[in-house]
Amino acid sequence: MSRIEELANRYRKHIAAPWQRNLAGEQKIIFIVYPKTDERKLRARLELFELATIESGYKWRFFDFTQTFARWMSNQEYKEIYFEEPEDLAIPLESEFPHFAANELRKVLTGEDVDSDTVVAVYGVASLYGFTKVSAVLKEVVRDIRGRLVVFFPGEFENNNYRLLDARDGWNYLAIPITLHNGVSD
Repeated sequence: MSRIEELANRYRKHIAAPWQRNLAGEQKIIFIVYPKTDERKLRARLELFELATIESGYKWRFFDFTQTFARWMSNQEYKEIYFEEPEDLAIPLESEFPHFAANELRKVLTGEDVDSDTVVAVYGVASLYGFTKVSAVLKEVVRDIRGRLVVFFPGEFENNNYRLLDARDGWNYLAIPITLHNGVSD
């Protein structure tokens, strides 16, 4: 069985369990943690997770962060200057981009077809690397999570810390990790 199939099986067991309804937003987040080298394999097999969700009686919606920076940048008034002087992009990246990324995700989380029985699956978070932190984006949307938010996370989970792409200092988060090493952690 491949690593992605194993993660999908572990996810299936977790998502099929009865959902607690009175959780804080942070507790409604599930991180599927996988080796960064498996990003393309995971994208090719997302239907395993979708099928597990639907077979468990829940709805599935997805959001892809891959093009988020490009969409944000294309709307910048001074984009040509930023390409000539990339250091001038530092302030807008820090102050504006996390909000833009969160608002893009929020559109899916608050969509008319999303309710307390919906899993919103997020992938492409590696494309945020170098522009903003995943934690900054999630912090802005926790109140908008109606059902569950599943974040496909290429990196590591160790000692209650998540490290995107194994490169950035980790952060401690209340989300439920599903990993290859220990299944579902509580």
